[in-house]
Amino acid sequence: MKTVCGIDLGTQSCKIVVYDYEKKKTEGEASSPVDMIAENDGTREQKAEWYDEALKKCFGQLDRSLKGTIAAIGVSGHQHSFVPLDEKGRPIYNVKLWCDTSTAAECEELTKCAGSEKKLIAKTGLPMRPGYTAPKVLWLKNHKPKIFAKLRHVLLSHDYINYLLTGVYSAEYGDASGTALFDVRKRKWSGTVSGYISPDLVRYLPPLVAPGGTAGGVSAAAAALYGIPEGTLVASGGGDNMMSAIGTGTVRDGFLTMSLGTSGTLFGFSKTPVIDPTGNLAAFCSSSGGWLPLLCTMNCTVASEEFRALFGLDVKAFDSEAAKAPIGADGLVVLPFFNGERTPNLPNGRASVNGITAANFSRENLARAALEAAIFGMRIGLEGFNTLGFKAKEIRLTGGGAKSPLWQRIAANVMNLPVRIPAGNEAAALGGAVQALWCLENSRNKKTGIEALVDEHVALEGGATVKPVKAEAAAYDSAYKQYSRYLAALSPLYI
Repeated sequence: MKTVCGIDLGTQSCKIVVYDYEKKKTEGEASSPVDMIAENDGTREQKAEWYDEALKKCFGQLDRSLKGTIAAIGVSGHQHSFVPLDEKGRPIYNVKLWCDTSTAAECEELTKCAGSEKKLIAKTGLPMRPGYTAPKVLWLKNHKPKIFAKLRHVLLSHDYINYLLTGVYSAEYGDASGTALFDVRKRKWSGTVSGYISPDLVRYLPPLVAPGGTAGGVSAAAAALYGIPEGTLVASGGGDNMMSAIGTGTVRDGFLTMSLGTSGTLFGFSKTPVIDPTGNLAAFCSSSGGWLPLLCTMNCTVASEEFRALFGLDVKAFDSEAAKAPIGADGLVVLPFFNGERTPNLPNGRASVNGITAANFSRENLARAALEAAIFGMRIGLEGFNTLGFKAKEIRLTGGGAKSPLWQRIAANVMNLPVRIPAGNEAAALGGAVQALWCLENSRNKKTGIEALVDEHVALEGGATVKPVKAEAAAYDSAYKQYSRYLAALSPLYI
């Protein structure tokens, strides 16, 4: 048996997939939960030690003989995290996450250093947003100066897993482009933006590995700890969205992937940089070569989960309630900003229920409005893609929300595009495994293209395809306009 391994470090759990690339079959899976530190000021943090523990638990669940077949590993991790290490590679502070919004002041400070948001986008391709890594680094300097003085290595979450596996510091274009410390056009670290924080910071950023390249091999210490073969090739890896793009087949122009998880993302592959002057679409690089323009919202499944918990319903029962309500929930509109929001840029945003009357205030309408709100946020991104000339043919749907037939239908009609659900459940982990295979093939001088590997190993057949219905799409046009009116009216309260 010949296998590759995909590791996905998500916000809530670490998952591992072991994939037999000859039989095209998943031979083993494991997962372990990861906790979160949350505070009212927008702080969302984890401890780097939790990642090591989750990795040990995951590998511990796999059969020993199966682990012995792993020839290459690809790592996916949640984007924008800040893992601060000292000169010996030891964590010196908590890991600030993508959903941490406590750095709004630092974003303003960095934007002022650049001269304006427009000038910042001109320099690197990105505005400064609380979700990105750069303001988190400045936050550590501003709020924990003694700890910042010990900083010698800045890693992202997937970089840190690579480091645990190999003992080597590295980064790659896709995940690095989400730090706002990176020039997405030239695909290199930005000394200018790093210098706004500290003249030494650019030296603390890891060496970059090109797509299809190798981060290193599994060290003897990691082999003993995790029970995997020493020397096993570790691919460059990437951010979870970049790996999900590979795992859903979005490695060519014309296709979008929509991920419905704690965060919501909408992204598509492009052969050239796609720079959005509004900053709504992040001008990221892909982890397969090319670029990956992306919209991210911080509150996708959050609203439905909060309402579901309030009602005491499981997922199936919640969807059943929502299905009883009409499109547009009888005029009831949810703004789902429980965690503040990144797109639109409202780090101090708050959730609200709007348009309530004595006639429409029902459990089924609240449930429906919570589901619809997540997709309305995605439509902001689709409009951005259209404005920039990116013409989508189809959306590939992934993430926990993709399992809901009702959400699939809402997505197809709100976006007015066919929605296809890939057969596999773990797009990011599978993407890591396919990237690992790509790297393995390159190391053997086979020079196989990532597109060919995706065609061979990403199963689109067997998954559902949902097409928009003309009347329902028209009804959602009206509902989206109502959502947009509430958003425009309330946004000034949160700036």
